Amino acid sequence: MLRRAVPYLAYAYVSLVGRTNRVTVVGADVRDKIHASGRRFVYAFWHQRQVYFTWSHRGVDAAVLVSRSKDGEMIAETMRLSRIKAVRGSSTRGGAAAAKEMVDILRSGWDVGITPDGPRGPARKVKPGVLRVAQLSGAPIVPIANAQSRRFEIARAWDKFHVPLPFGRAAVVYGAPVEVGPEDDLDKKAAELEAALDLATAEADRLVS
Repeated sequence: MLRRAVPYLAYAYVSLVGRTNRVTVVGADVRDKIHASGRRFVYAFWHQRQVYFTWSHRGVDAAVLVSRSKDGEMIAETMRLSRIKAVRGSSTRGGAAAAKEMVDILRSGWDVGITPDGPRGPARKVKPGVLRVAQLSGAPIVPIANAQSRRFEIARAWDKFHVPLPFGRAAVVYGAPVEVGPEDDLDKKAAELEAALDLATAEADRLVS
């Protein structure tokens, strides 16, 4: 019963956070220009910062990769309540099937989202899955970050996971798109995406400091 209740409690809590934080959004025109050109894209964001996106991107036409773990089941249900589709899989379980599903979703006219260092790290290191989805679909990757002036960090978590707190300031930052061509070196593209994500994250932190 507790596991069934957690998604509803999480949804209510994130709603409180979202409604009581003053948010600044930077770079949303990146997203708008891609959509205006008739393309969809892959959101990439660090695992540490995922909670606030269930508010800032509530109800958008996007599907996000969620692990097949028991915790992932609760996250997927929280996302359903937030009107965000979940694709179940990870780098270790169901990865190939999830990647294919995400490519199909992109081609159907929705965006997709991936935490490229999740679900277990190492923190802020891009794994190849997000690059392969972009390469197979031809969709650009848009690095995105958020930050809050009031938050709790779980020190024992592998990525020092952020839990936003109510009654503060928040920022959402979109970075420049990263294109992955069929002949591109994925190691170099991983480094490019890491740098873009770290830059967006630093800017989000600066905006709420």
